[in-house]
Amino acid sequence: MELPSPQNPLKIGTRGSPLALAQAHETRSRLMAAHDLPESAFEIVVIKTTGDKVLDRPLKEIGGKGLFTREIEDALIEGGIDIAVHSMKDMPTLQPDGLLLNCYLPREDVRDAFVSLQHARLADLPEGAVVGSSSLRRRAQLANRRPDLKLVEFRGNVQTRLKKLHDGVAEATFLAMAGLNRLGQAQVARGPIEVGDMLPAVAQGCIGIERRAADARAEMLLAAIHHAPTGLRLAAERAYLTTLDGSCETPIAGLAILEGDTLWLRGEILRPDGSEAIAAEARAPAADGAVLGDSLARQLLGMAPKGFFDWR
Repeated sequence: MELPSPQNPLKIGTRGSPLALAQAHETRSRLMAAHDLPESAFEIVVIKTTGDKVLDRPLKEIGGKGLFTREIEDALIEGGIDIAVHSMKDMPTLQPDGLLLNCYLPREDVRDAFVSLQHARLADLPEGAVVGSSSLRRRAQLANRRPDLKLVEFRGNVQTRLKKLHDGVAEATFLAMAGLNRLGQAQVARGPIEVGDMLPAVAQGCIGIERRAADARAEMLLAAIHHAPTGLRLAAERAYLTTLDGSCETPIAGLAILEGDTLWLRGEILRPDGSEAIAAEARAPAADGAVLGDSLARQLLGMAPKGFFDWR
């Protein structure tokens, strides 16, 4: 099978944000090492998505999940790119016909990062402090843990959010530790928030690589860089999210940990205003991740009182 070359490079589709480019570059580096190929055998193709174009409105108002993937997947289907690199927490649980998502890079830090110019920890925020976040999950968790805080909408990249803090728009915000680590900006965070205090988004810290299902060359290339333990964890988390019908309008947290041959899955669902949170956990053999995810989701749905999801 012909490998990519400078004359016929593999086209890697990605968003154009600094983090998205860092993820695409990591993917390229791993492919180069796995197949002993030069950098010129790959071409990074930047594609602007709806989520990148509309920055002044909450994600739930402009379409939810798929906002950061749709245009990239269209290019993949049409043959403009050969593979697509995604942040997995942005990915819908179902792929368009003809596309396959089954290659994952090793997972980064799953925790949320507390970012503030004035305060060292979330617990140090004074009563009534203004906190910025665009994540419905984080906003619901904060409202549940600290109902005294005032929550404001906060979107943009790391630099944009830091400027907002400097301008006094809010006293604190949150980012993913994984993104900061990949950007070499871990120092931006005052520190990580432990998962016992704030369970992360499903698939947080994960990079997924999508391809056309019929593309045997891409399948061969990606098989060499797939990280199987991350795949086992995501099988549970994404099955859990699928059963809960997760979207950007649904505050859902979930995390699977691999303990030898066993998966430990924790989940949390919340009302958007944080007035109620329901949590549960379960374990199963690692090979049964999808069954575990579906089962835990059904357990949480069964625990939810009547009317819990009326806001959908």
